[in-house]
Amino acid sequence: MINNSQIISNEQDYQNALAAIEPFLQKGFVNLSVEEDEELARITQLIDAYEALHYAMPFRPKTLIEMLELRMFERKMKQKDLAKTLGITENRISEVLNGKRKVNIDLAKRIHKELQVDANFILEYA
Repeated sequence: MINNSQIISNEQDYQNALAAIEPFLQKGFVNLSVEEDEELARITQLIDAYEALHYAMPFRPKTLIEMLELRMFERKMKQKDLAKTLGITENRISEVLNGKRKVNIDLAKRIHKELQVDANFILEYA
């Protein structure tokens, strides 16, 4: 279990934090209690901060399309998997990825929630 500190200071803490979120992921987001959801969010923020410092991404997406492609690569997803994850049709995600369709507010929310894309990034590049 990860302690209540506000920082992950070493690789062991980082590995412990990754292990601590696994039960939440296994349970599924819709099955989490309010307390579990808050704890998952807290640990995720700690992990994000540690990764930003120690595993800086050499490639920074410059468009929302690049970010979606990066998330697909990271998760080994195909377009149809991405469409399913976001709850949209394969045709719609294809149009978005090809620049033929803009992202509406509903899809932006889904991208933020399901793919953990920063809301500010979405607003800036959508």
